[in-house]
Amino acid sequence: MAVPWLSDWSRMPSPVFKDEASQFAAAVKVAKMYYYQSMTTEAIAQDMNLSRSKVSRLLSIAHANGLVEIRINDPSDRPKSIELELEQRFGLAAAKVVPVPEAAGEGEWLRRVAMFTASYLNTVIDSNMVVGIAWGTTISAVSDHLIPKSTANVDVVQLNGAGNAQGVTNTFSSNLVMRFANSYDARPHPFHVPAFFDYPETKVALWRERSVRQILDLQSDVDVMLCSVGVMSPHMTSYVYSGAFLERSDFESLRKERVVGDMATVFFRADGTYRDIELNRRTSGPDLDLFQRAKHSICVVSGLQKVEGLRGALRGGFVKELIIDEPTARQLLATTAAGADVDSKAVEPDAIQDETDHALSGQEKRIAARPAKSAAPAPTDPRAKAHTSRKRKTATSS
Repeated sequence: MAVPWLSDWSRMPSPVFKDEASQFAAAVKVAKMYYYQSMTTEAIAQDMNLSRSKVSRLLSIAHANGLVEIRINDPSDRPKSIELELEQRFGLAAAKVVPVPEAAGEGEWLRRVAMFTASYLNTVIDSNMVVGIAWGTTISAVSDHLIPKSTANVDVVQLNGAGNAQGVTNTFSSNLVMRFANSYDARPHPFHVPAFFDYPETKVALWRERSVRQILDLQSDVDVMLCSVGVMSPHMTSYVYSGAFLERSDFESLRKERVVGDMATVFFRADGTYRDIELNRRTSGPDLDLFQRAKHSICVVSGLQKVEGLRGALRGGFVKELIIDEPTARQLLATTAAGADVDSKAVEPDAIQDETDHALSGQEKRIAARPAKSAAPAPTDPRAKAHTSRKRKTATSS
């Protein structure tokens, strides 16, 4: 037997939204009724004169566009004790340990860490901010899971150049900047310079150019810095070491300097020292004290091979907020004695030599002889100086 009112309701026309804004407004209204008032989709459909399928579509729109965020706080799921120990041991403002199934493999670890990071960023990035990102495999994985968030007057700036002998423009890094900018309605600022200059003098000269200084000034004013730690390892070679950015002589220099990792293509040792490392005179990356000055210095790490590099970054004080998978966090704590200083001689030269050979093996004799890099005084990076915050444009509403 047909129910008259139900038959009439089922024939009700579904409204046509005038524009995206009205559709989003409807999606928010539906989401509030569904989550705040615990109404069923059928009840919402009756209340708003919609079909149930339309209500479901609006809920999907709300999720896809970041209008709704769902968090599950399971006390047994997040290893709070590890987070607390990391914060206390290394003086971190925050540590976020992401539970992962150890048997799943490091590829799955990275995927889950990237997903968590993408969600975490939405709690940090807001209007009237400058966001600095360092290109790399880990941050690229984060960009795959970004959740759109509407903001105003946000700038996304690339922290280090990505050009190499094959070209100054690198689509990998440029696309990364665009992904973040699009996700936050922000202005993108790619940095079209080499990752490493051939000569320190070239860097000094280019850093005087007004167009380049605009980027450097923006970098100096970052509120949020997002990066990972690059390492050389037979099992995990970061893009900077495998992407035709360095020559054999550069790898030899890093070995002699006992480098354990880099952040934004700035190299450091196991004890966190970096200022006197020769290759840093030619890098386009920022002085690492920028990471100490920024309000949010977020380092994302996944994979056991990154432990030594991460420990060096922590000793240097370059990390304020750490996002890390649980197995790597446990390994970091297990191999770092409480209150002990890290010996910069801990990494054996032979081990680094093996990693150097591994990193070079895929480059197919790319290293042609070039003129020796001439000695010159270490260039002064304007980003390392005390700076005055720029006056941001006030966002206006039309």
